[in-house]
Amino acid sequence: MKPSADTLARMKAIVGPKGYTDDAAEMAPYLVERRDRYQGRAAAMLSPASTSEVSALMKIAHETNTKIVPQGGNTGLVGGQIPFESGEEVILSLTRMNHIGALDALNKTLTVEAGVTLQAAQEAAAAAGLLFPLSLASEGTCQIGGNLATNAGGTAVLRYGNARELVLGLEVVLADGEVWDGRRGLRKDNTGYDLKHLFMGSEGTLGIITGAVLKLFPAPQSVETAFVAVPDVEAAVVLLRRADAMNGGLVTGFELMPRVGIDFVLRHQTGSSDPLNDSSPWYVLVELSAGAARDGRLREVMEALLAAAMEADEVSDATIAASDTQRAKLWAIREGMSEVQRLEGGSIKHDISVPVSCVAEFITLASAAVTKSIPGLRVVPFGHVGDGNIHFNLSQPVGADRAAFMARWDEMSDIVHEIVRGLGGSISAEHGIGRMKRDEMAATKSVVEMEMMRAVKKALDPKGILNPGKVV
Repeated sequence: MKPSADTLARMKAIVGPKGYTDDAAEMAPYLVERRDRYQGRAAAMLSPASTSEVSALMKIAHETNTKIVPQGGNTGLVGGQIPFESGEEVILSLTRMNHIGALDALNKTLTVEAGVTLQAAQEAAAAAGLLFPLSLASEGTCQIGGNLATNAGGTAVLRYGNARELVLGLEVVLADGEVWDGRRGLRKDNTGYDLKHLFMGSEGTLGIITGAVLKLFPAPQSVETAFVAVPDVEAAVVLLRRADAMNGGLVTGFELMPRVGIDFVLRHQTGSSDPLNDSSPWYVLVELSAGAARDGRLREVMEALLAAAMEADEVSDATIAASDTQRAKLWAIREGMSEVQRLEGGSIKHDISVPVSCVAEFITLASAAVTKSIPGLRVVPFGHVGDGNIHFNLSQPVGADRAAFMARWDEMSDIVHEIVRGLGGSISAEHGIGRMKRDEMAATKSVVEMEMMRAVKKALDPKGILNPGKVV
């Protein structure tokens, strides 16, 4: 049921004219998922400017059974931030809550509101000579609240962990409007349940994250980045283990890329160029970093790693960035790989994880299975092989009908996810469940796990008003 005019009027009175709209044109950008897979409707959009306003809004929502869809930067890829088509829900955007609070350099923490963009948090840390290591292609747009609500991953997980590992404390508004202020900068607090982990990764279904205390790290003083050609995925995994063994703790990034993906980037990304002279079926972007400027020793470490790998026939060619500009160009190839796929036609995407030891087996099995179903399919597996997270994307055959190809999304996902489950993997590594994968949860989780998740949902949101129809 849609919220009444009286309910919306009460909500508008809390946020004021700047924080309320029910105009279809103004709401339109917030109703569409970035890949156009989901387009919803909303009764209104609320943009509170403070935690107290979020609390007051949720008290009204709880009283009137108004359904609320929390939204950050609208960069999610599973439809978790998009309302359904009924028009009964209200979007609650955290964009106006973008205040950066205290930075404690000695404790290495940064306190922020949920609407602060990831890039702004990174820049605030950098200004103090510190590092907030979460790094995503959408960092200029995505917001900290959304990053935490989806437990975002990114390219530095291998060294620093997922988003939930980069947080010491949270502030959360619960479904009934009560506020839990858990913004503590403690690295050790063994006093009962660690409640913050309930909300990180919950995609706004248990509470609305309004603030956080982020964990900072010393900024690397020395960084070396290499673009490496490998003969196959098995060689890439072996190279990863060699890098770990030779340089324990120094490997920051380890990104797998197929030749077809490189070709897409070279075709469509302005200013890109092939880093190596000869073509290879697979590539890895390897990055090492150290806290202290080692007077060129980190480059020697990278060179020694690549020399040993070449001697063992794990690497056929490589180039090491000679400047920050070259380093940025190498990363631009990797970061542009997702975006350029849409320029090649329809793209069916998967965000999966398997044990690192199973990455090569997964890519082999899944590639064979999907191309058997769709001859001519261009398989583009890439991503964070260092933590077993592969973006297994499928670009339509050249000349195929885009709509007909995209209509086979569920069929392709069934094929891919069955292989993932057979290898003990996950159907969502960093994008979340949202709307897209909700119905697959029962096939992935045990009955006990599903019952526990539903029990938590019922306890914290008994009326089911927070992001209904998502996750569980």
